Amino acid sequence: MDRHQAIYKLYPQVKSIHGNIAYDEHGNEVVYDENAVIVEMDKVAYIDKRVAEYPTIGDQLDALFHAGVFPQEMADKIQAVKNKYPKGSE
Repeated sequence: MDRHQAIYKLYPQVKSIHGNIAYDEHGNEVVYDENAVIVEMDKVAYIDKRVAEYPTIGDQLDALFHAGVFPQEMADKIQAVKNKYPKGSE
């Protein structure tokens, strides 16, 4: 979550942000608590850190396929696509 997203979440009356100034629907400045915004951002900071380090969804699904975790019907569908487009094909 970035700073603007945190402000919008904490202050629903905010309709736009220009620089560090937030405004309501009438163009009036909305005063917000910067510390509260930082706390809100920190609550979900782990999400971006995890996303950056997790293997891609494709790699995760491929690992599950190779481990034989999928139901046979799904495994057959995946194998059909792999057969249709083998590695190294264009």
